[in-house]
Amino acid sequence: MTALRISNIDARRLWLTTNMLGVAPVGAMSPIDIVRRLGFVQLDTIQIVSRAHHHILWSRDQTYREPMMDQMLGDDRVVFEHFTHDASVIPVEFLPMWNRQFRRMQAKVSGASWYGAVEQGLLEDVKSRIRAEGPLSTRDFDTKIDGPRGVWQRPPHKKALDFLWYAGELATSHREGFTKFYDLAERVFPPVMTEQTMEDADQIDALSRAALDRIGVGTLTEIRKFWDATDAKETAAWAKTHGRDLLQVEIQGADGTWTKAVAPADVETRLAALTPSTSRLRILNPFDPAIRDRARLKRLFGFDYTVEMFVPAAKRKWGYYVYPILEGDRFIGRIEAKADRKAGVLTVMNLWAEPNVRWTKGRRAKLLSELNRFARLAGVGTLAPFEVF
Repeated sequence: MTALRISNIDARRLWLTTNMLGVAPVGAMSPIDIVRRLGFVQLDTIQIVSRAHHHILWSRDQTYREPMMDQMLGDDRVVFEHFTHDASVIPVEFLPMWNRQFRRMQAKVSGASWYGAVEQGLLEDVKSRIRAEGPLSTRDFDTKIDGPRGVWQRPPHKKALDFLWYAGELATSHREGFTKFYDLAERVFPPVMTEQTMEDADQIDALSRAALDRIGVGTLTEIRKFWDATDAKETAAWAKTHGRDLLQVEIQGADGTWTKAVAPADVETRLAALTPSTSRLRILNPFDPAIRDRARLKRLFGFDYTVEMFVPAAKRKWGYYVYPILEGDRFIGRIEAKADRKAGVLTVMNLWAEPNVRWTKGRRAKLLSELNRFARLAGVGTLAPFEVF
């Protein structure tokens, strides 16, 4: 059977539509509906304007405000925290298919040289305290690092809390600011979810299908990397077993080359329903799911983007925390901005246009509008003056 060919413009529009960036962010969906559609939202500690998880949700509904995440996690319990490719919030409905990931992460940290062994007695002591006292944070313990400090070294109690969290024995009860509070998983996770059992093969099938649904089209590597909850052999075996449910496609890149991939059976219906992307200009977060896979981003959009937080300042090409700028179905530039919440000011430090992008009067106006909206997310009322080319 001849593979279905998907042009670059359709591939870009499908990707943006799948990631909920094809239409204006005008509040059509609730925050939990956005998380369910995306599959997960990455958590990050860095707060330059607003932390990644808040920014990602705001990019799809600009009525979103930061306290809404605490409501979903700590009060409504409609999401839980765990590890995909990184720490993330995941819809609670995924718990039945997440049991093997708890086991995988437990094995991973147990065998990691940077993590080191955790004493069984300490694990029991930590659980006993939480069982008796309720949710606790790392600040409620006082064990110290023994010996010289290193980059990855943590106090024994922090290692124990993390180990039990990775293993699914503890869960994030809530957060205060960005401080995580741990509780026994059975007191956090809804019993209706934890009592459901799935064989490992069924979990792999469910997660792989959910990944493909949320990327629209993709290679087996992209399907595997979506959750990072299977290995390459497991994903290849899944594709072989369920190949009759997958449509073979070829995706045109921004440079005209074609990449073989697979798609869900309804991809032609999705393609037929595509409309031109909104002309809205958006400032996206570096950890947004639409741009997290830098290789895919460059292949589809010709946008070469990397984060430089961990690059020495003298070696950075752009800056410490630089945001991509999306307009319609094109990435037109990148911007470096920072919010001073105490002073109530959002400052733009740098702005770069992509090659062959003219910064017209209309684009300037759209950027200023987006920056003012971005400032409101961070709770700052003033945008410092800056030059736009």
